[in-house]
Amino acid sequence: MDVPAALDLRKYYTACTFCETQYIACVDRTVPQEKLLFAIGQEVRSLRAARGLTLKELSSSAEVSERFLSDVEAGRGNISIARLDALAQALGTSASSLLARAEAVRAPRARPVVSLLGLRGAGKSSVGARLAALLGVAFVELDVQVAEAAGMSLATIFEIHGEAWFRRLERETLRRLLERAEPAVVATGGSIVTDAETFALLRAETRTVWLRAAPKDHWDRVVAQGDGRPMRGRANAMNELRSILARREPLYAAADHELDTSRATIDDAAETIAGWVREYRVGS
Repeated sequence: MDVPAALDLRKYYTACTFCETQYIACVDRTVPQEKLLFAIGQEVRSLRAARGLTLKELSSSAEVSERFLSDVEAGRGNISIARLDALAQALGTSASSLLARAEAVRAPRARPVVSLLGLRGAGKSSVGARLAALLGVAFVELDVQVAEAAGMSLATIFEIHGEAWFRRLERETLRRLLERAEPAVVATGGSIVTDAETFALLRAETRTVWLRAAPKDHWDRVVAQGDGRPMRGRANAMNELRSILARREPLYAAADHELDTSRATIDDAAETIAGWVREYRVGS
């Protein structure tokens, strides 16, 4: 074997050995393998959706078949370390990081924070406040926390610093909130699911609930709040809203629970989620 070939082989062996070491460190053997495979599938699907990739595009990039990738996302793919590494690289992460996130999602530990997901007008503030009162915990609006941390409004943050800076501050603010380890109900920003790292943190450390609603209800509720900006000077505003909902639906669908607020009152929605939380506490 010539020297370059030997070096390439050595690099490959070292990489695989590292991945295997991380895999062993991450996996809790007391939990059935099926749960880990399902959690990995959830993370792969979430990351793929966040990057706007189709099954075909990701399978081509990772050099695996679409059928195999579909099995992985469904939790049926007993993926090898080498394939997991290739898939993680294609998703812009590492095998060890992907495994760690999957392990966090499946771990049977208490998650005292409930986070509400959804677009503006889904009912996060109204349902969240009522839910927090029912559970006897604090209610936090993450966007408000971010604005306070920055010392300026969200609009000003985006205008001066841009989206990337906002995303970093949003993630740091969420981490500080979670480090308190105090029970709370958190209303998140509608676009938080588009940041793969922050959404992974949210799913690992909180009980996530997607508040979904019909596009017209989103629209009417925002207008009822006295905010006419969504439609001002934009003839296709409703079509844009429908498009955003369609793009984010696969991400929101990764939440632990889903509740249609177009079919439930604020009280009913809060009672339903409170029931899920109580069941979870008993189960944990």
